[in-house]
Amino acid sequence: MYAIIDVETTGTAALYGKLTEIAIIIHNGTTVTETYNTLINPECNIPYHITRLTGITNEMVAGAPKFYEIAKKIIELTAGKIFVAHNATFDYSFVREEFKRLGYDFKRNTICTVKLGRKLLPGHQSYSLGNICADLGIKITDRHRAIGDALATAKLFEILIQQNNLLESSLFLTKAYPLPKEKIDLIPAKTGIYYFYNSSDTIIYIGKSKDIHQRVLTHLSNSQTKKAIEMRDKIADVSWEETGSELVALLLESSEIKKHKPLYNRSQRRSVFNFGLFSSVDPQGYINLKITRIEHDDIPLTTFHFQEEGLEFLHDLVQKYGLCQKLCHLDHNSGGCFQAQLNECRGACTGLESAENYNIRVNKSIHPLSFRSSNFFILENGRDSSENAVIKIANGRYVGFGYLLIEESASDISALHDCIKQYLDNRDTHSIIKGYINKNKHLKILEL
Repeated sequence: MYAIIDVETTGTAALYGKLTEIAIIIHNGTTVTETYNTLINPECNIPYHITRLTGITNEMVAGAPKFYEIAKKIIELTAGKIFVAHNATFDYSFVREEFKRLGYDFKRNTICTVKLGRKLLPGHQSYSLGNICADLGIKITDRHRAIGDALATAKLFEILIQQNNLLESSLFLTKAYPLPKEKIDLIPAKTGIYYFYNSSDTIIYIGKSKDIHQRVLTHLSNSQTKKAIEMRDKIADVSWEETGSELVALLLESSEIKKHKPLYNRSQRRSVFNFGLFSSVDPQGYINLKITRIEHDDIPLTTFHFQEEGLEFLHDLVQKYGLCQKLCHLDHNSGGCFQAQLNECRGACTGLESAENYNIRVNKSIHPLSFRSSNFFILENGRDSSENAVIKIANGRYVGFGYLLIEESASDISALHDCIKQYLDNRDTHSIIKGYINKNKHLKILEL
């Protein structure tokens, strides 16, 4: 049995968005047996651009049931059925997130009619619902409304079933995973890292996810590439470690991959950031900047995949802050830099501008690349609601992370230091932490 589902939402990210409408069509593989559709009060404002797309207004949902009022109905309708949707990752993630807010772990096997369409009906220019339905002669009424899109997906699904039967394949069978169902059911739908083992109990892959359970299922059913199939067929066991914090998961994943060097993490065993921006002070007291290859445990100001990428970045800094190309190792001619001859350099390379004045601009240019201070803690959500994850930076270097009860985090600085388990500091950890801070502007940071 299948539950064909379409949702309308307040946005594109499940973590922040809410459902405004849901349609569920129960299908037995031959025909539709039941239909359910309702608007949902998201308890927040629906952005104007979303209303323009879906036609759903704040006034329309004001009297609609809230999600918790229909949650039981959704569970009952989808129990024991495969969750089918067009771009299933989107719909499934929103439904799961709504249940997560209620403290319920909603898990269903999924089928994505986009992915399945590409496999069974190759050759179409686009597999978006509107385009693939137009190609197949499926009429969509109420486009971008849950019931209209769900009914169209159901008709598409029936065509895919027919094509699947013609090919005598088994894409619609409940997935036969290489691990026991009892083990898979134990995997939490929470943030953390996971380990895959082969039959010799050797770690062959380490990954991280904000939903370990779903990510593991994706690996276990992945037939997209030869490498994915090869790894899947070697999986004999799985273990995991919840982290609560996504930043901790990123840091722990990086550390564990370097430690265990799993076969299928080849590209992550070493840093993919091969070049870095470094600063130094010359005998005249001027700060020099340079893009160069990273050696051993060097920790640059920032990192780049390729030298050309770094040089382009440095050229932008020179232009934006009026830096000297020669002191940035971009001009290798003898004497002053070429820009000085054009009066575009203030003469730091010839001593015309003092080191004191020049260094003010250099420091301003690289300030955004440094940690906001040399000594601070980042406090993140822990593994449950009673604790914080704590990440420590001291003297501009990553020290490690740990966990602490929330009340202790707020009242005892020494406890923050004591809870930290030490990990190696390297350029990858700096890139991870800086990138995370830049993307998450509302992090709780405690400076020391």
